[in-house]
Amino acid sequence: MNKVLGIFSLAMITAVSVDSIRNLPATALFGSSLIFFFVLGALFFLLPSALVSAELASSRKNHAGVYGWVKDAFGQQAGFLAVWFQWIENVIWYPTILSFVAGTIGYLISPSLASNKIFLISIILCSFWGVTLINLMGIKSSAWFSNFCAVGGLILPMALIIALGAVWIFSGDPLQIHFTKTSMLPHMKDSHMWVALTGIILSFCGMEIATVHATNVKNPQRSYPRAMLIATLIIVTTLVLGALSIAIVLPENKISLVAGIMQAFHAFFFAYHMHWVLPIVALMLVTGGMGSVNNWIIAPTRGLLFAAKDGNLPKHMQRENLAGAPSTLLFYQAIIVSFITMIFLLMPSVNASYWLLTALAAQLYMFMYLLMFTSAIRLRYCGNTSGGFKIPGGQTFGMWIVAGAGIIGSLTTLAVGFIPPSNIRIGGELHYEMLLIAGLLLMSLPPFLFYRFCYKSR
Repeated sequence: MNKVLGIFSLAMITAVSVDSIRNLPATALFGSSLIFFFVLGALFFLLPSALVSAELASSRKNHAGVYGWVKDAFGQQAGFLAVWFQWIENVIWYPTILSFVAGTIGYLISPSLASNKIFLISIILCSFWGVTLINLMGIKSSAWFSNFCAVGGLILPMALIIALGAVWIFSGDPLQIHFTKTSMLPHMKDSHMWVALTGIILSFCGMEIATVHATNVKNPQRSYPRAMLIATLIIVTTLVLGALSIAIVLPENKISLVAGIMQAFHAFFFAYHMHWVLPIVALMLVTGGMGSVNNWIIAPTRGLLFAAKDGNLPKHMQRENLAGAPSTLLFYQAIIVSFITMIFLLMPSVNASYWLLTALAAQLYMFMYLLMFTSAIRLRYCGNTSGGFKIPGGQTFGMWIVAGAGIIGSLTTLAVGFIPPSNIRIGGELHYEMLLIAGLLLMSLPPFLFYRFCYKSR
């Protein structure tokens, strides 16, 4: 295939995939202590995943992304399990990002629509099927759409909300949070505060997502490390400052997980008599949300396609159209997302549905990252590299430190994911945990069934 992706495109695909303005309300709920959790998440997850992804993508001869890395380390069945977790996590995550898009549109029309389940479901389904059609047109169309959305839907609105937050602080306007030592450090005995880690770690997931495009990258040994560095700096800076901008202007109990961004912009523009800007901002937010979904639709699906071609899935799932897109998998994905979206009808509130899907997606993704980090350690002992970036620290010491930090962060996120947030009405702790456990079991079972009936029958 053509080498159509350079450093800028690679950095933008990664940044837009990971850095999403829709994550800001979930982290803003925790006030000034979010800084502590962002630093913790960066040290024990973002940096390890970025460094490991850069090394594996630039030095391994296998360009199948997570599937190829785990397959080389632990065998084909483990590789299939890893890429399945990456793919199914995204299938569950799509309704959450698109509920943000729907909430933005609804808030602009009428704020009450942001909590109307039927309206949200309708917008989610129309948006997802629309972006699926874009990806059926091939990687070049997908990359162009991603670049457009990165600038118009992420960089501009993120810069705007950060600037408004800075103006708010320096103008002496009243703050909803305080930047004192006591407020910035969480109480370690308060288990509910650690729930913040789930939302923050999920907002850092995806540094490996662009590696599946290795065959389309110009000079991957040089491009991947630089793109990862650029993307990491953009992600950390914008997420911390953006979340703080929301937290300073909105009371904690007023923040909506699906419409919090629009609430914050409305508060800023109302104070500065700039209501006319709100529709423009809403359009940018919708653009950014669609760009994020666009990136995540094609990359994990292409990773799953590599596994399908190794016989892990039925033959009809290996089909690609004339544009090189995995058409059958994309259609199946859209159908599954349509069914999962109906969970908004099962939970007592939109916020509860949003958080349940977020926690389920985060835990499934942590399974994949545990496989990725352990594979990186094992591959250091196996050799078979083609040059490229290497994590410093000798043959294995540096990798053990970096990947070990990632493993600790992943295991911690798995544990705290079972703690329901106290500030969201979820319908009872037992109800929440049973739905979460049922979701984990249901979503983890298919790869074992596929392996038994597809791979072993060859």
